[in-house]
Amino acid sequence: MKIAVLGTGEVGRRLATKLASLGHEVAIGSRTADNAEAVKWAGEYGGEHGGHGTFADVAGPAELVVNATGGLLSLAVLRSVGADGLRGKVLLDVSNGLDFSEGFPPKVVTPDGVSVAEQLQRAFPEARIVKSLNTMTNTVMVEPGRVPGHHNVFLSGDDEDAKAVVAGLLGSFGWAPDRILDLGDLTSARATEQLVQLWLRLYGMLGTGDFNFSVVTGSTPAPAPTPAA
Repeated sequence: MKIAVLGTGEVGRRLATKLASLGHEVAIGSRTADNAEAVKWAGEYGGEHGGHGTFADVAGPAELVVNATGGLLSLAVLRSVGADGLRGKVLLDVSNGLDFSEGFPPKVVTPDGVSVAEQLQRAFPEARIVKSLNTMTNTVMVEPGRVPGHHNVFLSGDDEDAKAVVAGLLGSFGWAPDRILDLGDLTSARATEQLVQLWLRLYGMLGTGDFNFSVVTGSTPAPAPTPAA
C-alpha cells in the first residue's frame, strides 16, 4: 500500500521503517518539507519505498495514514492535511494525549472528556479511524517477540473493514491473531488511552519499555444450578 506516516519522532520513524521493510511505499510527513529527521529517514531507510514531505503532501496520495504525532497536537496536524486528504481512508491512530508540562510521568489529557481518537473522528467523520498500538513502546509495536510469552495489542474503531486492514498490518508486524483484541467501537479507545497512565508508572519502576499487557481469562464459569421445584 501507499502509506503516510505523520510524525518524525521515534514512534513515527520506527513504524515507517518497519512498513517500508515490508514493501509498502511509505512517506513520512512533518510540518515542513525539509524537516531534518524526515530527510534523514528517507535517505537511510526509504530507498525505493520511501519519501518525505509536509503532512498534506504525504497524506494526499496515501491509501492509509498513520497518526504518530503527539496526541495534543494531532487535531491541528490533521487539520493541516484537510478533510479531502483523509476522506475514506483508514487512519491508524497510535497517539496518546500526554502533557509533560509538569515533568515525568506526564498527565494523560482527555480532550472534552473523550479519547484523542474520538476527537479526531468527530472532526473528520469521513476518515475511518482505528486506535491501536498506543499501549506499548515503539520497539514492541513492530517486534512483539521482544516480550516473551502471551501479550496483547488492542483495536478500537467504528468501521469493521478498517479494523480488518489494521489487523492485517499488525499480523505483518508479528502479532498473532489470538493476541489482537478487538475492544469494539471507538469509544473503547478511552480505556486504552487511560491505560497509558499505568504503562508510564511501570516504565518508571522497571526501567525498560520491553514489557506489555496480557489479558488472561480463567475457565468458563459453570452454569448456575436450576432451582428445585
